[in-house]
Amino acid sequence: MTSSFVDSDSERAVASIFNSAVASAAIGAAWELGILDELRENRKADLPSFALQHDLDIRSAQGLVTALAVVGVVERDRDTVVPGRHFDEAYRTKSLFHWLSLGSGQLFSRMQYVLRNENRAGALDRRDSAAIAYACRDINTQYFDPAFWGAMDGLGYEFTSVVDLGCGSGERLMQILDRHPGVTGIGVDLAGPALEVAVAETKERNLSDRLTFVEGDAREITYRDEFADVDLLTCFMMGHDFWPRENCVATLRRLRESFPKVRRFLLGDATRILLGDPQTGGAVTEDDVPVFTLGFELGHAMMDVYLPTMDEWDGVFADGGWRCVNKHLIESLTLSVVFELEHA
Repeated sequence: MTSSFVDSDSERAVASIFNSAVASAAIGAAWELGILDELRENRKADLPSFALQHDLDIRSAQGLVTALAVVGVVERDRDTVVPGRHFDEAYRTKSLFHWLSLGSGQLFSRMQYVLRNENRAGALDRRDSAAIAYACRDINTQYFDPAFWGAMDGLGYEFTSVVDLGCGSGERLMQILDRHPGVTGIGVDLAGPALEVAVAETKERNLSDRLTFVEGDAREITYRDEFADVDLLTCFMMGHDFWPRENCVATLRRLRESFPKVRRFLLGDATRILLGDPQTGGAVTEDDVPVFTLGFELGHAMMDVYLPTMDEWDGVFADGGWRCVNKHLIESLTLSVVFELEHA
């Protein structure tokens, strides 16, 4: 027998889940369209004027702003939009929403398809690589940069050539070259659309004579003449692609051989702290999951990418031919880390 009783608390909670799913996409879109920056800089926006200036459909723009208002990111009085009670935190984490809803939206929208074993042959990464690169640029800035530049400042030697594995839009390389005028750089990435963005911006910033890009898989990289003098290697937000363990050991050894003069390898990534009951420092339970963790871990599970824990990372370097000389923890992005490695 079906009860007609409605649990009002559950009804409201489930409505909130639905509305938050819409708002999640709206946060990422509002950032890319410039609405969030307008509110951050001027603390208010006239929506019709903003839509006209940026050639936006006004009714759709009103709907987007309404989605943000429903979850408290903005408040609105007719056509005037101002920051809401959750605006500052939403702005700080905006790239995580962009990564989830815009960069990884196609993957999550096909969850019912990719979970079936019969459909898991072949490539499972059905994400928008250009959108992922767009989001990861800000993710690096917000979360990894303090640890990264701290490690860079403490290198203890003057490097002349740097390679960034999984370079995406190339922003990290461009920042390095801006700070070190005599240094040259090479970016390696598997995603052609992201590299197109990188090449275009390199030209805009007049760095084409010092910065080049190679389309390729960092996991299968082999020695090239242009790697002969590389003395600094960096890799962020793709180290988990090296795994499972035996593959990671092989990749680390290959990198050691491909870059014989590298004196320091800065490897930054997020680690697994939720799925699979990880027995590691920083692990969380289902009633205390921070932003990003669930989407990051579930998304990679669907793509059949193994996410190592911090303990698993610590246990792989020696077998891969590297020595960890320092470790910078980043607890504001799930549990992330920047390892400083050198040849063992």
